[in-house]
Amino acid sequence: MNAVITGASKGIGKAIAEKLAREGFNIAICARNVKFLNQAVKDIQAQNPAVKVISMPADMGKKEDVLAFAEKIKSAFPVIDILVNNAGIFVPGSLDEQEDGLLEKMMAANVYSAYHLTRQLLPAMKALRKGHIFNLCSTASYKAYPNGGAYSITKFALLGFSRNLREELKTHNVKVTSLSPGPTLTASWDGFEGPPDRMMEPADVASLLWAAYTLSAQAVVEEVLMRPMLGDIQ
Repeated sequence: MNAVITGASKGIGKAIAEKLAREGFNIAICARNVKFLNQAVKDIQAQNPAVKVISMPADMGKKEDVLAFAEKIKSAFPVIDILVNNAGIFVPGSLDEQEDGLLEKMMAANVYSAYHLTRQLLPAMKALRKGHIFNLCSTASYKAYPNGGAYSITKFALLGFSRNLREELKTHNVKVTSLSPGPTLTASWDGFEGPPDRMMEPADVASLLWAAYTLSAQAVVEEVLMRPMLGDIQ
C-alpha cells in the first residue's frame, strides 16, 4: 500500500504520514524546507521501519516542482492508494491591505498544486479502479470571516475542486473526501497566544482521515467539518 502526502514536514501532513506509516503504508512526502523534510523522513520511518519512505524538496506553488514530484512518485510507486493534497500557505489579512500578488501566490500553493498533482496521478487510479483522494480544505472553505482575505478565497476554490473531482470520479470507483479542519495546533498559528486546548491536535485530523479511508468499498465520506470543542477562534 502506498500513500502520497504533500506538505508533510510538520503539522497535519506529518501527522497523517506517521499514522499511515504505522498502518503499513509506504510514504512519499514533499516540503520546501529541506531540514524539516529530512527530520520528517526519520520520524515517519521510526513509526514503522518496515515501510519505504521517499521524499523530495519541492515548492508546490511551482508547477515544475509539482510535476517533478509526480514523476518521482510514479517511478517509486506503481499504485497510489491514498493521495493527500495538504500543501498550502496561510497568510491572514484583509483583501485591500494584502500585498499585490499574494492571491496568485496562494492560489498556486493551495489550489493549483492539488490540481496538477492529482491530474498526474489520476490515470493510474482510474485504470486500476481504486484509490482515495483527500483534499485538506478548511472551515474557511465554508464561511468567510474577517481578515480571511486571499486565504479564504483559495480554500473556497479548493473545496470547489474537490466537489468537482468527486462527481467526475464516482463511476471510476475512486473516492474523494474534503477534510476541513478549523484551528489546529500547527506552525500556521505561531505567534498566537491563545491556550493550546482551544485548538485541535494534528493527530485528530489524521485519525479522522483513517476512519474515512477504512469504510466499506461502497461508502465514501464526501465532506467533513472539524472544529475545536469551543468553536472557531476569531
